[in-house]
Amino acid sequence: MSNGPAGHVARSTVRPNSETTRRTPLRTFLHTDDGVTIDSVYDPGAVVYDSSRPTAVDLVFVVAHGFTGDVDRPHVRRVAKAFARHGAVVTFSFRGHGASGGRSTVGDREVLDLVAAVRWARALGHARVATVGFSMGGSVVLRHAALHGELSGERGGEAGDGGARTDAVVSVSAPARWYYRGTPPMRRLHWLVTRPEGRLVGRYGFRTRIHHRDWNPVPMSPVEAVPRIAPTPLLVVHGDRDGYFPLDHPRMLAEAAGDHGELWLEPGMGHAEHAAADDLLGRIADWAVAQGG
Repeated sequence: MSNGPAGHVARSTVRPNSETTRRTPLRTFLHTDDGVTIDSVYDPGAVVYDSSRPTAVDLVFVVAHGFTGDVDRPHVRRVAKAFARHGAVVTFSFRGHGASGGRSTVGDREVLDLVAAVRWARALGHARVATVGFSMGGSVVLRHAALHGELSGERGGEAGDGGARTDAVVSVSAPARWYYRGTPPMRRLHWLVTRPEGRLVGRYGFRTRIHHRDWNPVPMSPVEAVPRIAPTPLLVVHGDRDGYFPLDHPRMLAEAAGDHGELWLEPGMGHAEHAAADDLLGRIADWAVAQGG
């Protein structure tokens, strides 16, 4: 695979006219910094905007899906459709998922996939980027913002890499800490990731290819990442019926965020994209549009 810069277009299935880039859908493969190809889709949003909701033509939502999702899954497309009422949308498949290359590291090197998607979104002409992640993707957007936020160059991130910076962060149904096994769904997920037979189920049952190696070193946890995000606006969203991560997870994240973060505990909501109602997605989009210029 190519070792070109992250966000470099490896192949595009649509060639728009330069004058209409924002109004022309794109599907392409991007290259990450470590040479993995990432299947990515750009939706410029509705040409005629819904006057009942705020919109921002300079804003693009970059959506980070949950584990075993991919860009073509119906629940991911539904999220993209909801956000497209408010601005442009970039969706992509994390490494090891769908048509993307590589193998899933379950939230570690996936930060590089998000970097490539954000750089691409900015290269398409959008001045503001809101990263929205669900479950595993929720942990990825937190770590990405810590490494590539407004002050990342002062805090050990990649100084000068403004193209990877995010302007607002939304983390939905994310864990606060690694290796959590306190619920039956998480025990099943650990079996899927850590056992050879589980990885076979992931490959053939969920179209998800999982790396066999353990993390080395263990990446910064979501709760460790959150204090490094300020002053970038942060919204943490979690359902009170989440079967994967109980409410101590979002509360830990909110406590770590302090005054710069906002916590929404959603009554009756379960886990991640499948449980995010259209009304909630609309409110998340409204929040993102309202942040900054």
